[in-house]
Amino acid sequence: MMLTRRDALSALLAGGGLGIGISRMSLDDAGASNGGQMASDDVRTLVAVADVVYPSEVTPTGEFVENYVGGLPGPRTQAVLRTVRSLDAHARRERGRPFSALSETQRDALLRSMGVDRTGSDPEGVLSERIRYYVVNQLLYGLYTSPRGSTLVGIDNPVGHPGGYESYQNPPSESASVER
Repeated sequence: MMLTRRDALSALLAGGGLGIGISRMSLDDAGASNGGQMASDDVRTLVAVADVVYPSEVTPTGEFVENYVGGLPGPRTQAVLRTVRSLDAHARRERGRPFSALSETQRDALLRSMGVDRTGSDPEGVLSERIRYYVVNQLLYGLYTSPRGSTLVGIDNPVGHPGGYESYQNPPSESASVER
């Protein structure tokens, strides 16, 4: 499944960020509140992280990432971009190449060696905690609050998206139930 700009906008609506993003865009002349458009290196790095952390059924796209992260409130977007740039700088020091230039296996290994898979998320913490908070969690939230992404975990009707009368009358499907 390829994620699109529409998926990003749906996720922003569900998460409450779109109204803020739209009002921010209409109030500032040249995108000054979020530093203008995201650099292509930032988008490539975010897509590379999403490629590692998203389920294999999902193909992250620059369009989805740029619209989702760019639609977040200005301070949040800036924090995500600062953290992404720190991750990229770390990859260059450790592996001699930008994070997005590494293979998926190398990207996964780098994130694991930093402890991103087992650390808590903290916006003021060390780099691995900030990556978990601002990058990994934000990308996963964007995926699972979009209607298409939420179906991967059995949520046919995510909060903020109407599913119609029928979706409320039918019990969850067998494929959506989680074994305990």
